Amino acid sequence: MKLQKPLEDTLDMADLFLLRSGEHQKIIQDLQDHQDLQDLQDLQEMERTAGPEEPDFLQFNDLACETAGGKVIFATDEWFAPAANLLKRDAPLFEPSSFTPSGKWMDGWETRRKRTPGHDWCVLQLGVPGQVLGLDVDTSFFTGNFSPFVSVQAACLDQPPSLALHGDRTGMAASHSQMQEAAKLGSESWSELLPVSQLKPGYPDSAHNYFHVSDPRRLTHLRLNLYPDGGVARLRVYGVGQRDWSGSVHQEVDLVALTNGGVCLGFSDAHFGHPRNMIGVGRAANMADGWETARRLDRPRVLKADGRGVLQVPGWEWSVFRLGHRGVIRHIEVDTNHFKGNAPDWCRVEACSLNAAQEAHCVRNRWNSGKWRLVLPPQKLHPHQQHHFQGEELVLRAPVTHVRLVMGPDGGVSRLRLWGALCSTL
Repeated sequence: MKLQKPLEDTLDMADLFLLRSGEHQKIIQDLQDHQDLQDLQDLQEMERTAGPEEPDFLQFNDLACETAGGKVIFATDEWFAPAANLLKRDAPLFEPSSFTPSGKWMDGWETRRKRTPGHDWCVLQLGVPGQVLGLDVDTSFFTGNFSPFVSVQAACLDQPPSLALHGDRTGMAASHSQMQEAAKLGSESWSELLPVSQLKPGYPDSAHNYFHVSDPRRLTHLRLNLYPDGGVARLRVYGVGQRDWSGSVHQEVDLVALTNGGVCLGFSDAHFGHPRNMIGVGRAANMADGWETARRLDRPRVLKADGRGVLQVPGWEWSVFRLGHRGVIRHIEVDTNHFKGNAPDWCRVEACSLNAAQEAHCVRNRWNSGKWRLVLPPQKLHPHQQHHFQGEELVLRAPVTHVRLVMGPDGGVSRLRLWGALCSTL
């Protein structure tokens, strides 16, 4: 049986690979010798923002998260902790003194110590069908009770199964009838998304078991196999939503929504919250469910504003998104819900139209290109409020594929909606 080890220090982008290689110091020295100050600053900025053990697929959204509609529809055993916990949005918790009638309370999925033939497994339905690019099998706090090995299988089902789990299932196992219904799925024959892979225990420096996956198909359901039993805190399924656009030609749709295939491709800062959150389902639950940056350190000591009340500051923050479909933006919503003392002062929206090769070039250059065209000129923002811009407020009516939200000087935005009409692809 072939084992796959968790991803360690592996990033796809060529520039980030150089930062991890032995060429790093040589590149720095060459830039210094030729006084290429801007390139040197760009390289150092990439090194600063590139986490040593975080793969690039973390910029994508979690297609299985419960807030996106993901749900566990079957589990063989849930004695210590129910499988539904796998899909919680929030990070796992540990409460040393918390126990249930079944044993120690754990914030994850944990099965009993298996004393019969076989192994434990569960089936989950993605909240957003799409292409899966990476997995995080999080074993946080499962240190002596984590599952030593896992594998993941996947399928694209035309119709959702009738299987469902309800209520708190702690202390329960699948009934005979549930096992029979689950057997009808034939999930043991689904294609392999992740081969049998070894997990690390749930200590802070080893809990996140990252795996790149390569499957171009649109997927709707996954089967997580534990070998033979044990616990996993969270399963994050990072990818890009894929929608069937055949019935939406004449509809106005949110071109950047997670559910429609929008995806974050870059950002300047994400100290408190990732910009991918802005394209999530519904309104934000709290500040953590939005994009929030650190306070910029280059702000003037005494702030001044222009005649419109917009602060005059030298810097700003940005995030870039690929739209789920090429289109013309007709209506923009910038929502600062929950950001009451930390909303941005202003924002603007820019856009461009790129093919795949051009996008790859922009990613390598951290989006420092001259292709951006103004869609929404700078607009004053207000705390904890939905802002709508449309009609003559939007100055670009051409088809676009990518957008950049710029906010100044810093702060948080909970949701970005870009309503528009579909156009033919490039």
